[in-house]
Amino acid sequence: MIQVRYSTSPSSVETAHAADLRKNFLVEDLFETGEVHAVYTHDDRMVIGGAVPGHERLGLPAWTEVLGVESHLARRELGVVNVGQTGHVLVDGEKFELGHLDGLYVGRGSEVAFTGADAAFYFVSAPAGATYPTTALVHDEVGGVDIGSAAGASERTLFRYAWGSDLRTATLQFGVTVLADGSVWNTLPPHLHDRRTEVYLYVDLDEDSRVFHFLGRPGATRHLVMRDRQAVISPPWSIHAGAGTSSYAFVWAMSGENTQYTDLAPVALEEL
Repeated sequence: MIQVRYSTSPSSVETAHAADLRKNFLVEDLFETGEVHAVYTHDDRMVIGGAVPGHERLGLPAWTEVLGVESHLARRELGVVNVGQTGHVLVDGEKFELGHLDGLYVGRGSEVAFTGADAAFYFVSAPAGATYPTTALVHDEVGGVDIGSAAGASERTLFRYAWGSDLRTATLQFGVTVLADGSVWNTLPPHLHDRRTEVYLYVDLDEDSRVFHFLGRPGATRHLVMRDRQAVISPPWSIHAGAGTSSYAFVWAMSGENTQYTDLAPVALEEL
């Protein structure tokens, strides 16, 4: 099953009801056992999806009625992160084992399937004008960058899987950020990406925990209350930042005009 989301204007967010914000930006129910669910957003033409194989083998759907091709990756590249327990991703028949928070980059033109009784695969695809090699990205082997501070409740480790350096991609960037115990703030101070869309998937929250995610233009922000394994779409004009009721991790993914990781505009807190 795939939904289609259309682009929204910044001014519409300022007066939107909470239900409208959730309808336009929140991505729920991606992870259903035995199924593949996704959202296609017209913001930078990204596809955000979840595959939970259970005891089946699930292929990556083409969704021809939306993507216009007979194979999902005919014109796209793919990033995968396993947010469940160990499972496997098959790329053109080659099997890649992914543990919790391990990633995989898959180049344009491949056929992909998912297996693993306790696995839960999150994936993002984006348009690609070039083909690059499939690459396994083991979480424990990706050098993390420590940022934030315990005093600011923002101590976290940034794991850059595909970010415009080392691993070549056409437009896709993605990785994982893990907050330290006792920290709750992510992406502080917030920033804007005028030339790309970013999506967050919040993970490793317990059943009773929530993240308050902030979006909108500086000076006119709104918020969404989010639970484990929910995603949020941040258009290029929107800030993206959040605070949780406990520590957590999140998968971030971007696509747009370039893959320059530092191509962003920080927003000072007084501008909010």
